[in-house]
Amino acid sequence: MSEEIQFNHRSVLLNETIDGLDIKPNGIYVDGTLGGAGHSSEILKREETAKLIGIDQDPDAIKAATERLKPYGDRAVIVKSNYENIKEILKERNIDKVDGILLDLGVSSYQLDTPLRGFSYMNDAPLDMRMDTESARTASDIVNGYSENELFRIIKDYGEDRFAKNIAKHIVAARAVKKIETTFELNDIIRASIPAKVRETGGHPSKRTFQAIRIELNRELEVLSESLDTMIDLLNDKGRLCIITFHSLEDRIVKKAFNTAENPCICPPGFPVCVCGRKPKGKHLTKKAITPSDVEMNDNPRSKSSKLRIFERSVQML
Repeated sequence: MSEEIQFNHRSVLLNETIDGLDIKPNGIYVDGTLGGAGHSSEILKREETAKLIGIDQDPDAIKAATERLKPYGDRAVIVKSNYENIKEILKERNIDKVDGILLDLGVSSYQLDTPLRGFSYMNDAPLDMRMDTESARTASDIVNGYSENELFRIIKDYGEDRFAKNIAKHIVAARAVKKIETTFELNDIIRASIPAKVRETGGHPSKRTFQAIRIELNRELEVLSESLDTMIDLLNDKGRLCIITFHSLEDRIVKKAFNTAENPCICPPGFPVCVCGRKPKGKHLTKKAITPSDVEMNDNPRSKSSKLRIFERSVQML
């Protein structure tokens, strides 16, 4: 079985994203979350003179994408890294600006469906959840090492779980007896922390806590919020930044950054002229985020929560 088949991930909002990038002849594009190279291969297929730099921190994704992008030769460059290092990655290749950047955030189908990766509460596996399997810290370090207040904070802020305080309390009590080592052990603790009536009607009780631990471990929201301005600045005139999010926390960060880049003025509303000196960097093209069609949602249920936002750089505004 080839690596490409092993890395099973269906690209969400594929055509909408590629259309949104507005691929140009001889353009240079960056896929900051390369995965199985679904979006990247479509970019290279759409325009035979385009070049692509694909970035991913998951070694399995790097192997799969390398295989899938082989037919495109030196038009595709693959880098194992985190997209937070995009500026340095481009500088090392003597690239100042690019024509488009794509991020497909969250966890991939491959990562969810590979039990040993520990991302899914549906499979019994070690508490791992690392997007970069070569990094040292795992989900187990968070579950067994964070204080009760720290656990409460991440489950509340990143999982938006109303039972965060009780879940954190139960985790600390359980690990005092025995180290929590597997996803199913954590499931049992979470289930015991939530009222029975809610467990019956509120979906899987572990969904929010697992999301919170994964986000904390992989610094997902931190990396996103700290990278957006840099990525906008790296775009050529009319270059576009396309970002697919999968939950409200991500979408909120992207929406706010895009709106601020379009309307950065911080002068009081009553001022007759702007004196803060902040200039718009371009336009947020998707005031209303693009969502999947009914056909795509039926065909790929994991696409249901996805949203696409697009920002277009405009040098004339500076």
